[in-house]
Amino acid sequence: MRITGGEQIRQAVADAVAVLGTATDQDWSATPAGSLSWSCRETVTHVASDLICYAGNLAGRARSAYVPFDITVDGVGTSIDPADNAGLLHVLETTGALFTATLDTTPRHVRAFHPYPFRSANREGFAAMGVAEVLLHTHDLALGLGLAYVPRAELCRFVLTRIFPEVRPGTDPWQTLLWATGRGDLPGRPRVTRWRWSNNMVLPSDRLTLEGATPAAAADLAAGGDGGFEWIEGGPVDGTREGAGMLVKQYEAGTHRPEWGMYVLVRDDDHLAVGAMGFHGVPDEEGRVEIGYDLAPPARGHGYATEALRTLSAWALAREEVRTVFATVEPANTPSQAVLTRAGFTRVSTPDDEDTLHAYELRADRYR
Repeated sequence: MRITGGEQIRQAVADAVAVLGTATDQDWSATPAGSLSWSCRETVTHVASDLICYAGNLAGRARSAYVPFDITVDGVGTSIDPADNAGLLHVLETTGALFTATLDTTPRHVRAFHPYPFRSANREGFAAMGVAEVLLHTHDLALGLGLAYVPRAELCRFVLTRIFPEVRPGTDPWQTLLWATGRGDLPGRPRVTRWRWSNNMVLPSDRLTLEGATPAAAADLAAGGDGGFEWIEGGPVDGTREGAGMLVKQYEAGTHRPEWGMYVLVRDDDHLAVGAMGFHGVPDEEGRVEIGYDLAPPARGHGYATEALRTLSAWALAREEVRTVFATVEPANTPSQAVLTRAGFTRVSTPDDEDTLHAYELRADRYR
């Protein structure tokens, strides 16, 4: 699954321009964009500004804030005449093309600033945000201008499986996306009044980056793909695919919480994925959360599992809702038992249960 997001932006923008191009004779400055407080002209300008902003943040490798620039389409302070409606759509096409080029040439491991929820996004995250802006605001514009608009289902799924990981998928991806953004209703679900999309979380360690797997990446891994990652020889292993399958089931049930999902372990020096680690679900009522992990064979014996386990366990135990991180291991798997011991876990299963899984735990009082 090697997707940059560039093709999705190209399709979304092309479809939007095709629909809106049938209404350039209307007064976009005086027509509200659906239920928005913006006019249609302001809304198209907003979308174009977002696309070029996302391109700028990725191209400029922004670290802690947006790159401080914007576009103007009204000609104020320039020698350029204000754009008419057709000119606005040309601006939208152009910013979409620039964003597409940026996505297609940005390496997968690059992350740049975005304020929520975890202060950064990769190229797929930025692409999904850009597609969402185009689809949703074209919907708003179509309502205001009296046009029919239904985007491609695959574009809606692209957005939902990357930046709406907690939204249970529905039978109609477009209606699900409208519901998730407060623009529509779904049977059996309460109306959404406040919403925010969610890029995947990453946690750095000394030699690795723990990258939260999106539902899209997990689905591809579970189906035998690479999840969009370049893997070390021998990976991903069966345990990673099983963990990805668990994440997909939780996503489909609407119980997936991305922070408590699976993380792919990516080696910083060559950006190769070496394994995976993650939680089996959210913490229970007693504040206990279970963790599991595996590595591709060539990555074993280098301390990667211990390093990642320390990082992810420390993150979990810093949360108020967690008191214990719990793990089980096969009796014969002495290397995994050694990993748990090096990471500070203590065996809590009794000595007379050698034929059952060995249980280990790490308690929060070690960190608080």
